[in-house]
Amino acid sequence: MAIVARKKSPVIPVLFHPGPWIVPEEAKRRVNPLKLSQANLSAARQLYLDKCAECHGDSGKGDGSQAKMYDPLPRNLADAQHMSTVSDGELFYKISEGHRPMPSFKKRFTEEQRWQLVFFIRSLSASPTPDQVPPK
Repeated sequence: MAIVARKKSPVIPVLFHPGPWIVPEEAKRRVNPLKLSQANLSAARQLYLDKCAECHGDSGKGDGSQAKMYDPLPRNLADAQHMSTVSDGELFYKISEGHRPMPSFKKRFTEEQRWQLVFFIRSLSASPTPDQVPPK
């Protein structure tokens, strides 16, 4: 019986050092089907505090109690300049699909809850969606 040397699998480093987060163009163009309301914001706030704040922080600045464990660090969701360049569809896609180290929430939250989270995330920076930004 011969012993064959194996190359180390490149899968492990990829899990800890993901490439860029690529969001399909069709996902970026999705529009939030819900209406902005206090009820939607309140519902999403509870979800956010329960599942997102430990990394993104209570106020969305990427400074949660678990944040320093990750590379890259969690996104600062309170950065209005950056958030104004991200569409609602892109936020929904990222929440739904996840990207290491952020988990997917597609099976943890309903579609309605994920769209509610988009509203709540927007409220952290009070940023408009790109289609609401007036041309320069």
